[in-house]
Amino acid sequence: MKEKNPYQIIKHQRVTEKAIVLENLKNATSNPSLARCKSPKYVFVVEKTANKKEIAEAIEQIYSSKNVKVVAVNTINMKAKPRRVRGRLGMKASFKKAIVTLQEGDSLESV
Repeated sequence: MKEKNPYQIIKHQRVTEKAIVLENLKNATSNPSLARCKSPKYVFVVEKTANKKEIAEAIEQIYSSKNVKVVAVNTINMKAKPRRVRGRLGMKASFKKAIVTLQEGDSLESV
């Protein structure tokens, strides 16, 4: 089987309010249950046919300069949603997103 380019598997990082909350859980100290979340989590939009192992390897290759280690990958298939633009009915595209948990102490941000 042909080896895929990691940039074909990982399309881009998804930045939403919920994704930012997941990233910042590692710094939370206000709640005892949140203080146990030491591993950072990041959300990415990935290729629909990619599996968890391919996603983990692609993240480690893309961020090899930061020497990150992927602990877990959770994937979610997001369905297409109907949208109305200027009175015309259309569909918003479906996509697959992955929540990647890194090893404790790792980070994707440059400090």
